[in-house]
Amino acid sequence: MMPQLVTVRVQRPDGRPIRLWVPVLPAVLLLSPLVALAALGGVVACVIYSIDVVRAFNTARRIVCALPGTRVDIAQGRTAVLVTIR
Repeated sequence: MMPQLVTVRVQRPDGRPIRLWVPVLPAVLLLSPLVALAALGGVVACVIYSIDVVRAFNTARRIVCALPGTRVDIAQGRTAVLVTIR
């Protein structure tokens, strides 16, 4: 299953948090020209390095489908960033 929502929480040095909720499907639709260029670049890279294109895209699909439930927490000094993929 593809991720549905990405939540980004930034704790600023002054203590006030910033929260962003990004729905994945609308973001992908808005960025579809870039996604198409990235897919084309992936095909070209697979041809250059003699990698099976279907297997490479299947592997990328499996990685994206495994993302829900992932949390990335980064802290630097008094600033912290938490990214949750649901």
